[in-house]
Amino acid sequence: MHDVIIVGGSYAGMAAALQLLRAYKAVLIIDAGERRNRFAAHAHGFLGEDGTDPGEIARKARRQLEAYPNLDWVDGRATEVAGTKDAFTVTAAGKTFSGRRLLFATGVHDALPPVKGLSERWGVSVYHCPYCHGYELGRGAIGVIGANPMSGHQAEVVSEWGPTTLFTNAVVPIETEQRGALEARGVTIEETPIATLVDHAGVLLTDGRRLDFAGLFTAPRNSPASPLAETLGCALEETGFGLHVRTDSGKRTTVPGVFACGDTARVPHSISLAVADGAWAGAQIHFSLIHPDT
Repeated sequence: MHDVIIVGGSYAGMAAALQLLRAYKAVLIIDAGERRNRFAAHAHGFLGEDGTDPGEIARKARRQLEAYPNLDWVDGRATEVAGTKDAFTVTAAGKTFSGRRLLFATGVHDALPPVKGLSERWGVSVYHCPYCHGYELGRGAIGVIGANPMSGHQAEVVSEWGPTTLFTNAVVPIETEQRGALEARGVTIEETPIATLVDHAGVLLTDGRRLDFAGLFTAPRNSPASPLAETLGCALEETGFGLHVRTDSGKRTTVPGVFACGDTARVPHSISLAVADGAWAGAQIHFSLIHPDT
């Protein structure tokens, strides 16, 4: 019986585990090895690790956790969850594990716009967060690929990093008021649909024109990367970014004894925010073990 089973061993899950391990709690991390930022070569905006390979940040964190004897780690995908507070079970890698508390730190799935050539450039020259990748574009031209109503807001923000073009791509209606706000920010609104992305960050339009950029941004719709929280009965809620697991200020889900943190349970998203959210979740889970009636 573990004190806590953490489903998801990326930044948020490991940050939560660190708090619990240092409180001498027996922690099991189950991780499928699919970090959301696995396509990116460098992580930015994370204090102390700016410009570092995000995979190396994760590997270093795991090495530090493994120095604690009360950690168990299973490389594999959690496939089933069941049980109630103080008696949860999680199945992974052909085995079933028991725990008093359960933390979902599974991250999110990015539903990318159906634009030809986008998926293979995701995390390489097409991004979602200007705070993570905007500075490296050197104030060059930036394109925002319309995906949903958030795209107009994204274009307004991204214009801080360089001259910006918003591709409505037949999916982003621009009302008069928003058009005025975008134009006031110097954003060019391009309503001709995109045919395909080419080379590093080139946009080929259906009328034959080609526009080249230092980088591209889009706003994918998010949903929890694993269905297990919902399967267990945890409520989901809609945000401007998509669906995430509903939590209260203590990172508790709607199911007693079950917590969630990181991208799957908050917006917006970055490594810094995920780590902070995970650290808070770990402390709150520890509190719940001390005071089981809360």
